[in-house]
Amino acid sequence: MTGASEGAAGRPELSRGKVLQKALELADARGIAALSIRSLAQSIGTKPMSLYYYVANKEEILDGLVDLVFAEISTPQAGREWKEQMRRRAHSAREVLRRHPWAIGLLESRKVPGPETLKHHEATLATLRAGGFTVEQTARAYSLLDSYIYGFALQEAGLPVSGGEPMAQVAAPIMERFATGEYPYLVEIATQVVMQPDYDYGNEFGYGLELILEALKPASAG
Repeated sequence: MTGASEGAAGRPELSRGKVLQKALELADARGIAALSIRSLAQSIGTKPMSLYYYVANKEEILDGLVDLVFAEISTPQAGREWKEQMRRRAHSAREVLRRHPWAIGLLESRKVPGPETLKHHEATLATLRAGGFTVEQTARAYSLLDSYIYGFALQEAGLPVSGGEPMAQVAAPIMERFATGEYPYLVEIATQVVMQPDYDYGNEFGYGLELILEALKPASAG
């Protein structure tokens, strides 16, 4: 076997963990579409055949990447107040997906979930059940929360702003199309909300999350 001894031959010392970490960095920098065995090998400075010692194919890499992403999300703690645990998890998940926007559509797609993925799901379910939710209520609450988290993350990732660029700067050219007076409510929202100096779309996340948490009632609440 050559994997563990590559360093002795002047090539980078590798491990499965190092390969996946490099794949994560590559996906963050160039997007998931740019990730392949070949591009990963090039970024590491080795040959594609060397990577097959650690990962069988791209699907296995994606399984590993999803597990790394779940490992970054705050894991709920069963037995503690469920609403605070779900709030902490939601905000953590949003921040993680802001760092890894390519992962939004992958998190629930894997047929071979890794240990961190399973641990996270189990802890979330256990927290809701310990909070008094029935099995059916737990399934619905989990689905609702994740639909909101992933949906918000997807919309946020698609906004035409980057690098702290003010929303008003992006909205200004759009305002030119409102000059006809045909879109009074769009103008209203743009001028009174979106184009305000302190406006940050990300602040809407907490507002929506609190509405959902307030609406969720475990069976024990009556």
